[in-house]
Amino acid sequence: MANTYPLFCMGNPLLDIQVKASKDLLNKYSLKSNDAILAEETHFSLYEEIVKYDDVVYVAGGASQNTARGAQRLLPPRSVVYVGATGDDEFRDKLVQAAQADGLTTEYVTIPGGIPTGTCAALISGHDRSLVTKLSAAEKLTVEHLKADHYQDLIKGAQVYYVEGYFLTVTPDGILEVAKHAAANNKIFTMNFSAPFIPQFFTKVLDEVLPYLDIVFGNEGEAEAFATAHNLPNPKDIKATAIYIAKLPKVNTQRERLVVFTQGVNNTIVAKPDGSVQEFPIITIAEADIVDCNGAGDAFCGGFIAKLVQNKDVDIGVAVNKGHYLANQVIQQVGPAYPAALNLD
Repeated sequence: MANTYPLFCMGNPLLDIQVKASKDLLNKYSLKSNDAILAEETHFSLYEEIVKYDDVVYVAGGASQNTARGAQRLLPPRSVVYVGATGDDEFRDKLVQAAQADGLTTEYVTIPGGIPTGTCAALISGHDRSLVTKLSAAEKLTVEHLKADHYQDLIKGAQVYYVEGYFLTVTPDGILEVAKHAAANNKIFTMNFSAPFIPQFFTKVLDEVLPYLDIVFGNEGEAEAFATAHNLPNPKDIKATAIYIAKLPKVNTQRERLVVFTQGVNNTIVAKPDGSVQEFPIITIAEADIVDCNGAGDAFCGGFIAKLVQNKDVDIGVAVNKGHYLANQVIQQVGPAYPAALNLD
């Protein structure tokens, strides 16, 4: 039997290539200042261009891996394991080093054949970030990899699961493999919508996974995209969308679904199936102290889930507040990185 970890995270491991981006650069590649997309052929030269910038910074990324690193920083050693696919190259080595620095255990599936580890161009302009992802090896992970004994042991040994929405573009079957185990064993399965394009363009596969979700994370833009894709009457009514999702059918009826939507500087909301909505104010921060908002949402989930791992029946306000705390710490760093000292309470 493999070592077991209470929190199992799964997603696309990526190396972020981060630069400060001008409006001209964004316009050149038809990019929005605050968005997340998958790279198309027209974006490939972007990567070659930005690695030549004097201010280029390489940061271990991948949404779920960011969350996993944050949660591990708040939990006892060997509490979190992260699974995803990489190439066998120097970028993979950089990801391993960054994960180890935060105490995170990685169990990467290594894809043969010279396929490179995935990368993400993180273009920072003011407090906005435009993410352009080239999945490469990350998109080669399959449900068959997860059915191997080693990964089955990791899945069965966990009590809480976190998956990024981006992973719906890679292996919906792999997500369902884990989600069905969680539901059958009354464990907690969570997912982050991750970006507006997930509910917008991957509506069908998202709807297939939703019945297994105990906690749904997202932000106001993703909530609006979900509402539009599902023809809800007022896509900008974030609370109504959260309640709608909370009330959707659920496989594991022993747990009620929670829907948690962050809204930037505005209150985070938590909706329940009974139609109730709680609001929680963020931690205020001076404009001058904000360095980079890349990874803030991932960090929020890391703080929230760490409290969930410590106590499955944790007060929702306590979990949200820890999420706010970790997000507040991350936006004072360059990239989705965590400071050396964190409050573990």
